[in-house]
Amino acid sequence: MRMRQSLKKFFLNDNWIMAVILLNAGIIYLQVSGYENTLLNILDSACTVIFIIEMCVKINEYTLRGYWSSFWNRMDCILVILSIPSLLNLFIPTMASNLSVLLLLRTLRVLRFFRIMRLFPNFAKVVTGFKIAMRQSYGVLLSFFVIIVVFGLLNCSLFREADPAHFCTPLRSIYSVFQICTIEGWYEIPNAVAAYYGDSTVIAHFIRIYFTFLLLMGGIIGMSFINSIFVDAMVSDNNNDLEKQIKSLQKSVDELKSLLEKK
Repeated sequence: MRMRQSLKKFFLNDNWIMAVILLNAGIIYLQVSGYENTLLNILDSACTVIFIIEMCVKINEYTLRGYWSSFWNRMDCILVILSIPSLLNLFIPTMASNLSVLLLLRTLRVLRFFRIMRLFPNFAKVVTGFKIAMRQSYGVLLSFFVIIVVFGLLNCSLFREADPAHFCTPLRSIYSVFQICTIEGWYEIPNAVAAYYGDSTVIAHFIRIYFTFLLLMGGIIGMSFINSIFVDAMVSDNNNDLEKQIKSLQKSVDELKSLLEKK
């Protein structure tokens, strides 16, 4: 009974689990770097077993609904399930290495690095702010995506023959427009299209003006607009707290003013 309580305290103690996560992160780093050996595989599998037991203990302690209500627990559960196939490498190494699906799932164990984010201070607030920002700016992001698709289809129709490397298909053309809007290849792509018509021709000059307009509206103004909205939404939670404090302070000042007037 005492041993059971000790094990329960171990698996419910975030500090001990964090130590195991850091150990496992170091092991995975060595494995991905090419230092594969039996000891590392055993330690990696032992960490996986510890995470599985931790998940089962927490579900038993908090119930399935209580466990799943936590964002961290949901993320841990998904990462643990994805890392379970890595255990096959310890017991059936030949089978695990021959099945590409199992090999892919075993490779996904590197996602356990995400558990280290628990060590970051106030990371939960960052996640909450990100959710708020996505809710408030999804309309702008969707509009920007539509603009990229429209110009991607337009460029595919206009420049498919001039620059097949960037505009041969609609999907490739949309990706090229996205590159320009993120200021990646903003001059190589227009130069490649202009070279098809001759660098000194009137058409080449108009092409450069067209892509400059696309860069200005999408890459500079558009991306800056999106960033400003997203950042403003990220910090809106802090602004709300500040507004509440100001309102509370204003209420106290009004009450004090009212008392002074009565006197």
